[in-house]
Amino acid sequence: MMLMKRVCLSLLALMCYTLTGCDGRPWNNPYPAGDDRSNILYSSFDQRPKHLDPAQSYVENEYALIAQIYEPPLQYDYLKRPYTLIPLAASAVPKAVYLDKTGKPLPENAAAGDIAYSVYDITIRPGIRYQPHPAFARHADGSPRYLQLTPHELDAVTRLQDFTGRGTRELVAQDYVYQIKRLAHPRLESPIFGLMSEYIVGLKAYAETLRKAQAAQGRDAFLDIAQFPLEGATLMDRYTYRIKVYGKYPQLVYWLAMPFFAPVAQEVDRFYAQRGMAEKNISLDWYPVGTGPYMLTVNNPNRQMVLERNPNYHGETYPAAGMPGDREAGLLADAGKPLPFIDKAVYSLEKESIPYWNKFLQGYYDTSGISSDNFDQAVRVGLQGEAEAGELLLAKGIRLRTSVGADISYMGFNMLDPVVGGAGERARKLRQAISIAIDYEELISIFRNGRALAAQGPIPPGIFGHVDGQDGVNPHVYDWVQGKPQRKSIETARRLLVEAGYPNGRDAQTGKPLLLHFDIAASGPDDKAYLDWLRKQFAKLDLQLDIRNTDFNRFQEKMHKGNAQIFQWGWNADYPDPENFLFMLYGPNAKVGKNGENAANYSNPEFDRLFEQMKSMDNGPERQAIISRMVETVRHDAPWLWGLHRKKFGLSHQWYHNAQPHEMANNTLKYIRIDPVLRSRMRAEWNAPVLWPLIALLALLVISAAPAVVSYVRRERRAAK
Repeated sequence: MMLMKRVCLSLLALMCYTLTGCDGRPWNNPYPAGDDRSNILYSSFDQRPKHLDPAQSYVENEYALIAQIYEPPLQYDYLKRPYTLIPLAASAVPKAVYLDKTGKPLPENAAAGDIAYSVYDITIRPGIRYQPHPAFARHADGSPRYLQLTPHELDAVTRLQDFTGRGTRELVAQDYVYQIKRLAHPRLESPIFGLMSEYIVGLKAYAETLRKAQAAQGRDAFLDIAQFPLEGATLMDRYTYRIKVYGKYPQLVYWLAMPFFAPVAQEVDRFYAQRGMAEKNISLDWYPVGTGPYMLTVNNPNRQMVLERNPNYHGETYPAAGMPGDREAGLLADAGKPLPFIDKAVYSLEKESIPYWNKFLQGYYDTSGISSDNFDQAVRVGLQGEAEAGELLLAKGIRLRTSVGADISYMGFNMLDPVVGGAGERARKLRQAISIAIDYEELISIFRNGRALAAQGPIPPGIFGHVDGQDGVNPHVYDWVQGKPQRKSIETARRLLVEAGYPNGRDAQTGKPLLLHFDIAASGPDDKAYLDWLRKQFAKLDLQLDIRNTDFNRFQEKMHKGNAQIFQWGWNADYPDPENFLFMLYGPNAKVGKNGENAANYSNPEFDRLFEQMKSMDNGPERQAIISRMVETVRHDAPWLWGLHRKKFGLSHQWYHNAQPHEMANNTLKYIRIDPVLRSRMRAEWNAPVLWPLIALLALLVISAAPAVVSYVRRERRAAK
């Protein structure tokens, strides 16, 4: 019997050791034991970043990484609203100097039509240094250590870390000029080249110059763009450079806060351009090099991406001022303290939302979004429609933060289509009738868990030009009832449909039912329900809807050729200016023929005239008046069903500090502070193993085995006698 007891106790001890570990750590902790109380942020990604080169990157999941690494001249104040530009690498926010056609300076209040050029002189703060990198490594004589590598030397290299030498140097103005030139490089295909070539003086011709030079040298040869001058980007001195643009373009300063205008050192470009590097994924697209607070030390898109503190970072301090309520919310507790707070950020690949959500609840991720699958568990909605964290989250001290996105998702009409398009009354009233019938409030309730606002026009809240209250309501779709907008009745929509010549959904001239076509690239699990709902919306007007679902590439091709009739589209703000939304309805920016962002191919001479006037104006009452006229014009013409602005919900644990939603800034990791000791304690508490089922199972096994053990012991004793 003593034998059986010893065996059972040993089994129980082994189980406990397996569950809790020898040091009492939760058995399900996915991170190394040595990191339990380390100053590390844990997050995730679900898609491999395609581009980490600042000339090519233009996607949110890429910016989440490179905005922590690269430093453009400007950035946004983390706390101030409305969004305010402040210096980053630059010593000040530059002001434009206006010139006429002869190069003579003009006064600040010069009419836009008189301004031939705008000049911005940008001065970089001295003393900023690049992160340690092999491209800056030098021999004792000062020559580059890793330039002109032979194939034999590269044989032993499989990743950047295999280059053991590291170096650095000071950031200079020439690095910013070099990056602007890279926007025109024939091998990079920068997504903003088309736009910038319309503004930066000489950039379009510069691209052609580089194309010819590359063709002459050979496709694989390193093209030394520093040898080719560009009038629109010139060096003034070691720390100052000049950008020259056509006309008046005040939006340029917003672009100066984006990675496109961050510095790239020529040594880095030349280092990565060596033959054999690209085949090993050793490139600027894989290993970015910057002066920011963090550097990418692990790039394994099939498992993990890691940012670590840049030891050469020049340093900043946390903002000392914010908005009313920020101090009470704890957002100024770190005022004046040096940045960044976090030593390392670990991003793990998570393709499915449910495993991610469970790990967040266990404390293994510091923040989380909210998917439709877990919305009811995460959020409770009050009587007035306000969102609060659910009981489970509150019990864990998890905080909910909400914000309205600087974006718009909409359905558009192809204004080139003979049925729904054009400026005629018949098509316009058809569009207005459909705009009333498509109940976006219902869509938001059913498919977005209430996480959106029905749009009243193209400009979202928080952007200059947006108007709240009764004055901001679209009068062609809504009435103002008891202090809030109310969608017009379906009877109003039917009356408009009759006036358009389609009584009961039939063409009054031919008697045939009106069949409309909706193009979309839909493949998600909720898409079928959404498309069924959409058909029912059109059926309210007895309109038949043919849904043409296709893959995204085919959908884009249809849009570029103008073959879509009704479609779904959206836009996220690049910068906080109404021009960034109104340009999507500007005639010369049409998708068809011009490859612009005017997906509806809308064209109204009055709107276009006002846009030309508005885009170069400073914010103020005069600009607001023009914007209001433009918005009323497009509401009347109805090229869009105005759609919705997303409400963004974010969750963070109690140990995650300084969380503040920001629709424009991407370089916000440096402001976040973690309490790793509290996190470690909560993880242990939340993930303590439940042992009683195993103990009960073990007891059952002991009881079941006892007769056999007793019988065995008796036989052994008889045999011994």
